[in-house]
Amino acid sequence: MSLLALFLRDVRLAWSAGGGGPTGVIFYLAVTAVAPFALGPDLPLLSRLGPALLWIAVLLALLLGLERVFQSDQEDGTLDLLRLGDAPLELIVLVKAAAHWTAAALPLLVATPLAAILLNLDGATLALTLVTLVLGTPALALIGSIGAAVAVSLRRAGVLIAILVLPLSIPVLIFAVAAIEAGASGRAVLPPLALLAAMSLVAGVVAPIAAAAALREID
Repeated sequence: MSLLALFLRDVRLAWSAGGGGPTGVIFYLAVTAVAPFALGPDLPLLSRLGPALLWIAVLLALLLGLERVFQSDQEDGTLDLLRLGDAPLELIVLVKAAAHWTAAALPLLVATPLAAILLNLDGATLALTLVTLVLGTPALALIGSIGAAVAVSLRRAGVLIAILVLPLSIPVLIFAVAAIEAGASGRAVLPPLALLAAMSLVAGVVAPIAAAAALREID
């Protein structure tokens, strides 16, 4: 199976099986729609907390499809073929993480302007939030691939994956929100944005190695 065919297959399966695409977008918009009711009619407060709420909603939405990144391949024997194939397992993990990002994160980016309206965000804050999402969500997808690989042999491993992934995702959220707050206060946004991009680049190297090592330990 070529890497491009694997990528397209995983994107198609993620959309057809749920957890990515429409399901993630509905969950994302539902979380952002509930937030104004919880915070009350204070629009300045809603605008100030809006970017953080968007990031939390994105993180939770990306968790929905992680359980199926490797588990369906394990169940039907495809993972064994991939492990025995010519392509390095690290590269296969990278392709599957890219497919998860395309199927689950990219639709969230498209839906973010609508979510921003619900949270009373202005145009400048929305633009900066989108930049942080573009830079940071690849790191979340790659970190998620580690949790999915560790839990691949377990049934109903969604909670375990969340326990593994959420602590590792905290630095991404911290620097993403820091960049947005810096922009809102007139401070330099490039340092936190650079750190956010660096996290995605480091995750692109470390996560495939860690996930591939976990997959090789499967009996």
